[in-house]
Amino acid sequence: MGIHYFCLTLLMLLLSQLSAAGLPVASTLSDTHLNQLIEQADAITISESLRTGQITSLALTQAYLSRIGKLNPIYKAVISINPKALDQARDIDSRRLTGQRMHAIAGIPVLIKDNIDTRELPTTAGSLALADNYTGRDAAIVTNLRNNGAIILGKTNLSEWANFRSERSSSGWSAVGGQTRNPYDLSRSPCGSSSGSAVAVAVRLAPLAVGTETNGSVVCPANVNGLVGFKPSIGVLSQTGIVPIAHSQDTAGPITNSVASANLLFNAMRTTDASHPLKPGKLQNKRIGIIRSATGYLPELDKLFQQSLDRLEQNGAIMIDGLALKPSYPDFRADSYLILLWEFKQDIKHYFSGLDNPLSTLDLNGLIAFNKSQPEKELALFPQDIFERAAALTTEHKAKYQAALTRAQNETRNSIRRLTKSHKLDAIVAPTGAPAWSIDYVNGDDFLGGFSTYPAVSGYPHITLPMGLISGLPVGLSISAIHDQDQALINLAAAIEKTLDFKVAPDLPAVD
Repeated sequence: MGIHYFCLTLLMLLLSQLSAAGLPVASTLSDTHLNQLIEQADAITISESLRTGQITSLALTQAYLSRIGKLNPIYKAVISINPKALDQARDIDSRRLTGQRMHAIAGIPVLIKDNIDTRELPTTAGSLALADNYTGRDAAIVTNLRNNGAIILGKTNLSEWANFRSERSSSGWSAVGGQTRNPYDLSRSPCGSSSGSAVAVAVRLAPLAVGTETNGSVVCPANVNGLVGFKPSIGVLSQTGIVPIAHSQDTAGPITNSVASANLLFNAMRTTDASHPLKPGKLQNKRIGIIRSATGYLPELDKLFQQSLDRLEQNGAIMIDGLALKPSYPDFRADSYLILLWEFKQDIKHYFSGLDNPLSTLDLNGLIAFNKSQPEKELALFPQDIFERAAALTTEHKAKYQAALTRAQNETRNSIRRLTKSHKLDAIVAPTGAPAWSIDYVNGDDFLGGFSTYPAVSGYPHITLPMGLISGLPVGLSISAIHDQDQALINLAAAIEKTLDFKVAPDLPAVD
């Protein structure tokens, strides 16, 4: 909790210095209208307001920092504030005044999940063992964001170690950041591991946030917080400078409040070349496969899913029903787990060895020892059984890992390809998951069901967008496709978003 106090103190100091220095924070919008823009607009509208001079990046960044100071103590979505954020915003405003051509993301504040390196702040992965992990470098995706003019606002809380420490963990909890809260019901889970990124966007602490996913860690938080979450194809975004779980499945991805905003952030992380424009097109004659094997665990969700499918069909989509994605061999789950355990042990050591700080010699055994030395802070709520399983692997497991990787990737990739080819599909759809469950430190997370494993293990793209509410809690529609169809999938998702025409936002405390 000390880091939260430090962040808020730093935030208030930054704002007071800004005022005392007489910096140009004014915009043509009143404070009331600026707050309305923040609460109601997506990043595309904000980008246009910056371009036309209705607002300045400095005024916008100040407004978000003020909002974080007032709301973050409730939701614990933000873990640290970039002390250079206001300087970056002022620089963008100055460059814009010279008439310099700028990327659409230029001047927009972005929050970064705290397992991604940013040069000004420590990268903690939520663990006290990494509280002083000042890497002095940017992850490759952050470099691209900076080069495109995005304002790095700060870091977001997460499920500690990206939810890969214990099978009884509580999503959204970390020893550094505490428990992130779902804004639709503070007693319910924000899901993880990109909990803080999703909640921050849901309560408008930033218009854009970066999450990471190994299996469900972008799409699940987006699902339960009423947002768009996009997991790109593996390899499209660089993994360099991100605390890993497993290189065969890890990727960063955008969490936003619209598909167009997700497209903006995705392409700004991907390259400093010209952006790929969103081309939603129409649903007419798009062939969409319905993965019925991903239903059946919650009747209310199935009903809402069917209503969404009916809307798509009424608007010209050709729906191919009765499809299934089920493992063809009994050891698929064991294989998937071994892949993560083996790669984590290797990849985390590789991450530490690349650091230019005292943590460079750390390894998994060192992390386990650290947690044991801080039981009241790190182990009070749940153990570190996943760490211990990974640490117990030896060189004798390498051949088993390689065989498991081949089997699991062949299973998932061939299954999706087979469906796509035989039915000439543009995409497949499924419910992303059930509504948020109650936070439970005794039993851990309570997943009723969900759709993430096949896109995750295959490395194929996967996007979720809101499709409705169940008892006042949001749930999403998942859309997936084959590898490297990322832009086509985003375009299709935009057409589906327009057809479903469903937007949701939580009731929030008033912010003056």
